[in-house]
Amino acid sequence: MSQSVTAVTTSSGSKRPYRKGNPLSASEKQQAAVARKKLTHKELKIFVRNPIKDRLLIECEKEGLTQAEYIERVLQQAFDESDK
Repeated sequence: MSQSVTAVTTSSGSKRPYRKGNPLSASEKQQAAVARKKLTHKELKIFVRNPIKDRLLIECEKEGLTQAEYIERVLQQAFDESDK
């Protein structure tokens, strides 16, 4: 004999509400991410010589960091040393 299994759904919290409308495009997602980041960060634009940039890429890959994270870390270390 086969037994029918009734699926009972219980949720410990509220479900995520349905979002009406079309999903965001890739550029809209990027704009939203940049807008969120601007609340806590300032933009820094610099030009560096090609050999320095190449070395930065290698170091970032070794450390598993983004370029921004790596530069932020280097600056923080320099500031910490100057405070001593």
